[in-house]
Amino acid sequence: MASGEPNAPELNPVADRLAEQLGTLGDIGGLEPARRRLADMLHQAGALDRAVYDTVAKVPTPALDVAMRRLSNSANHSLIWLAIAAGLSLTGRSGRRAAARGIVAIGITSAVVNLAVKPLSTRHRPDREGAGVPGQRYVSMPGSTSFPSGHSASAFAFATAVSRDSPWLAIVLQFLAGGVAYSRVHTGVHYPGDTIAGALIGAGAGQAVSSIFDRALAARTSAAATRTSAAARGGRPSQS
Repeated sequence: MASGEPNAPELNPVADRLAEQLGTLGDIGGLEPARRRLADMLHQAGALDRAVYDTVAKVPTPALDVAMRRLSNSANHSLIWLAIAAGLSLTGRSGRRAAARGIVAIGITSAVVNLAVKPLSTRHRPDREGAGVPGQRYVSMPGSTSFPSGHSASAFAFATAVSRDSPWLAIVLQFLAGGVAYSRVHTGVHYPGDTIAGALIGAGAGQAVSSIFDRALAARTSAAATRTSAAARGGRPSQS
């Protein structure tokens, strides 16, 4: 069954299923017009998701195929991000802190995606053969559900978290994360909507981890300053 068939329920995007659920609610509190508009928007988003996937599948890109396949495989088990973290840890205290942020962000994001979100999703992987994805693009098709993209989530979690301590790497990492997300569509294992959702989850997790690290660092700095001040006064706290 081709991925572009809009009536295939097992392949319908999340947006389509939400629209169908809205259609069963009826006119609640006089919100029928707004509900219909929202349902129409969700159906259109689902159609766009499939159309973009099919377009990418059918456009010949032999110059990109090998690069995208290798990039996608390099992000399996977050290997590319772990390698970058190892390199950062060799650059000094700031680099080690950035690497720690990135690894923690990947761990939290992976847990959220694989243990909380994917089990609730029923979206099957795309039918890349039916969509016409060239065989030279193929990577291993994961057995998990398609929504959201775990590769994209980990990529943006790492890039977002590391950027706080290494702003000079921010642009490079964000582009690399975007490349990994696109590679999952290019190789046919995800719909674009899967990668967008994954990127949003990852970026949010990266921001949350960075905020927690910042608060912990501020508390530690404040405690160190207090100890230093006390030592300068001979260990006796000042009397107010």
